[in-house]
Amino acid sequence: MNQSIIKCKDSNGIVQCPQCKGFHLVKNGFTKTGKQQYCCKTCKKRFLEYYTYHACRQGLNQDIISLTKEGMGIRSTARFLKISATTLLSRIVAIAKSITPPAVPFGKTYEVDEMQTFIKSKDRKIWLIYALDKQTKNIPCFNIGTRTNKSLNVVVKTLRNSQAKRIYTDSLKNYKSLIEKGIHRITNFGTNHIERKNLTLRTHIKRLSRKTICFTKSFMILACILRIYFWC
Repeated sequence: MNQSIIKCKDSNGIVQCPQCKGFHLVKNGFTKTGKQQYCCKTCKKRFLEYYTYHACRQGLNQDIISLTKEGMGIRSTARFLKISATTLLSRIVAIAKSITPPAVPFGKTYEVDEMQTFIKSKDRKIWLIYALDKQTKNIPCFNIGTRTNKSLNVVVKTLRNSQAKRIYTDSLKNYKSLIEKGIHRITNFGTNHIERKNLTLRTHIKRLSRKTICFTKSFMILACILRIYFWC
């Protein structure tokens, strides 16, 4: 066995279930390549004594989340984890789908802004619209789309439903028709925090950077990456 083999054994060399860490096992035949299969009597899961492909190891999803939030691209992450780019993309989509959006707290003050990026070609411009909690700096909601009332309203409507105390925006005229005057604010330095967050996003996520050879090829992958970055 080479160093890339992942063994399902404890520190004493005894085979254990990778799911529930139990030892109540029975042998369950062999694979076509001659690997011993086991069945756990506790959780009823089947597994192999050892795996030669790194995508099977425990904790891989958490490593994908960590590397994604550190700004590593798809191919560099795949090389680092020693898995295929196709497998990595499918894992990213699965992780993103399993994330539950956070509950939007009531009566908070938010900043809303848009960030321009593109998909495949710089002619295909697209905007990331998101809200930032002015106190906690959390991202309660975001949307990706064109810079129109329809796309902007996805974020604004979520904040209105949470009975936002104040919503700070830039001078984009679309917001005046979407946000009530009583809670809408356009002031100097009112969006300082979210403007700084824009810089952080462009630094951490290369696909959002203006001057780079890294770019997004898929709308879905961009949405999944942002979902992981904001909510994991």
